[in-house]
Amino acid sequence: MSMIEVRNVTKTFGKDTTLNVVLDDCSMNVEEGEFVSLMGASGSGKSTLLYLIGGLDRDFKGNIIFCGKDIGSIKDSELSDLRLESIGFVFQFYNLVMNLNVEENIMLPSTINGKKRKDLKKDLDEILEITGLTEKRKAMPATLSGGQQQRVAIARAILGAPSVILADEPTGNLDSTSSREVMELFRRLNKEKGMTILQVTHSQECASYGTRIVRLENGKTV
Repeated sequence: MSMIEVRNVTKTFGKDTTLNVVLDDCSMNVEEGEFVSLMGASGSGKSTLLYLIGGLDRDFKGNIIFCGKDIGSIKDSELSDLRLESIGFVFQFYNLVMNLNVEENIMLPSTINGKKRKDLKKDLDEILEITGLTEKRKAMPATLSGGQQQRVAIARAILGAPSVILADEPTGNLDSTSSREVMELFRRLNKEKGMTILQVTHSQECASYGTRIVRLENGKTV
């Protein structure tokens, strides 16, 4: 089953003489249970494509089907629900709330979505164990290393059991040891939890943790 279908997508910035074609009739699929690494030169449109798939930008030509729904044509409210329920975002910058502790950061999107903390406890305990953060659950972000902060961000992304994790250069701010730890965590989530993952990376080593590599060249997937 295809979780993500990108069909003949074109994305441009600017207009007329300053028109910059970032994606040019680009197509790709991500099947359920895959861990796909999207690679390409700097400025090749990798992050742009990821943001389009996640519905963070809907100004494009073509079709993007996410879990059977056309991202470009559904209502804003439906897109918002889709992002909350089906997509876990992990960015290069951890985007943690510095005055909340680890478990409060992890639960934040779910509690904003109306879920009660006591109903999240079982899932939270399991995710803290998987991400190696059980002993850090009450720690504040400022006391954590970069790798630990990124693991908090990943735990936050997966608490709601999303259909797909979209990760944009998730190791971009990490040293090599922390990078390997984060990639091992992604591989474990993919293999043990069956989570579908699409990551953007410029690192061949990070890309190799996935089940398949897709390359972007001249606005098209190779």
